Amino acid sequence: MVTRLPALCAPPIGFAHRGGRAHARENTLEAFSLAHEMGATGIETDARVTADGVVVLHHDGFVGTLPSAAVRRIVGRRIAGSPRSRLPAHVPSLDEYYRRCGTDLPLSVDIKDDEAFGGVIESARKHRASDRLWICHGSVETLAAWRSAAAEALLVHSTRLDRLPQGPERHAADLAAAGIDAVNLHRADWNGGLTTLYHRFGLFALGWDAQQVHQIADLVDAGIDAVYSDHVDRIAEALALFWSEDEQVA
Repeated sequence: MVTRLPALCAPPIGFAHRGGRAHARENTLEAFSLAHEMGATGIETDARVTADGVVVLHHDGFVGTLPSAAVRRIVGRRIAGSPRSRLPAHVPSLDEYYRRCGTDLPLSVDIKDDEAFGGVIESARKHRASDRLWICHGSVETLAAWRSAAAEALLVHSTRLDRLPQGPERHAADLAAAGIDAVNLHRADWNGGLTTLYHRFGLFALGWDAQQVHQIADLVDAGIDAVYSDHVDRIAEALALFWSEDEQVA
């Protein structure tokens, strides 16, 4: 029998990546609503800001109906250079997300434009959801600069293990000293020893790109606090296994 390591979040949060892009068009209100219905216990999205200061939820910096992100970058419409009214109807604002989907689930937001940060916090506070907001960014320095402006939100450093030249223990110590709450690594980077290390510094351990039930289950056994997956049905299946095994232990 596999020994499950303790986590800071039990059960771990199952974030529907971009709203669960395996089931509906990513980062749309339809995807977010469907993820709620299918049993996601958290929603993940990407935030950018328009030319007139509206926070919208879209991964790429350009939009349009062109076939690939590479082509859209050349001839597509740039979000940062366009007012909200010029964007396609399927691109929602953060306010629209909260009005449509509510505030009951944790929301993980990958800040794609640093300028979107203030609007994300403002919108979450307006909807009384900022204490359930996970702010993700790839720069420790940027996150540390945001700490005082978002005291109630959870700040997450998204990186890879091979991008830590001084190793994970130094990284964990630096995050804790900067007031950052969590680290988000690819699922292949995690093992029980690593989750235990970050937990020792009081940091949540998050794993992304967990697309199969066994991958999610392995992360849960390693003591992970949250997973990101395109497949909400597989998140639900893996977390159902968590509860059944937890009851057997009890």
